[in-house]
Amino acid sequence: MVPKHCFLGFLIMFFLTSATVLTEMVNTVLATSGTQPAHVPLKPQKVQFQSRNFHNVLRWQPGSALSSNGSVYFVQYKMYGQRQWKDKKDCWGTTKLFCDLTNETSGLYEPYYGRVMTAWAGSHSAWSRTPRFIPSWETKLDPPVVTVTLVNASLLVLLRVPELPYINQNGKNASMEIYYDLVYRVFIINNVLDKEQKAYEGTQRTVEIKGLAPHSSYCIVAELYQLMLNRRSPRSDKRCVKIP
Repeated sequence: MVPKHCFLGFLIMFFLTSATVLTEMVNTVLATSGTQPAHVPLKPQKVQFQSRNFHNVLRWQPGSALSSNGSVYFVQYKMYGQRQWKDKKDCWGTTKLFCDLTNETSGLYEPYYGRVMTAWAGSHSAWSRTPRFIPSWETKLDPPVVTVTLVNASLLVLLRVPELPYINQNGKNASMEIYYDLVYRVFIINNVLDKEQKAYEGTQRTVEIKGLAPHSSYCIVAELYQLMLNRRSPRSDKRCVKIP
């Protein structure tokens, strides 16, 4: 017959073990359901999409009680209107403070959400969610790539629009012009007079600039302008040429 004190010890160990398993199960449910746990200082801060040329990257900062060391992060995403969040496997348990969701947010006119949760020292945070993100509205364009060639005392300016992270039917990166009505603005700077003027504005990607003074030095810069959004890109790097 088992002594009473041994049986009592067995019951205590049983309940302790059951409590541990139950705690782990609750933590798992909280981590996948979005229920608010008590670890508010762990919650990721400033969770937002940053998009450039439709490369859509989710970024965040550690919670107020953490540095970036020793904590791991879990990322989920969904399209507006969907009930279920989807795990981003490449960013499930990541130590980085960003996650590339370009492929998961490829519907350029669709609204998306992302969210991030922190786990640290056996505890986890609540989910921290982004504002609604629509790639076509919020992506920022790089300036056009500019090539300048001197041809018979004139400048031939070639403009190349930024490429998208999507592949077209020919196996090449798709052009931004597929989705936007783009206007190119080209500016010429007379280095002798330290004077700038607009040399061209339009949709052509090849521009010839004539009437340049001999024995002078000129620089060319260009930018993109989005008609629909009334938004422009930064200016390109200068391309400078001396006129003989």
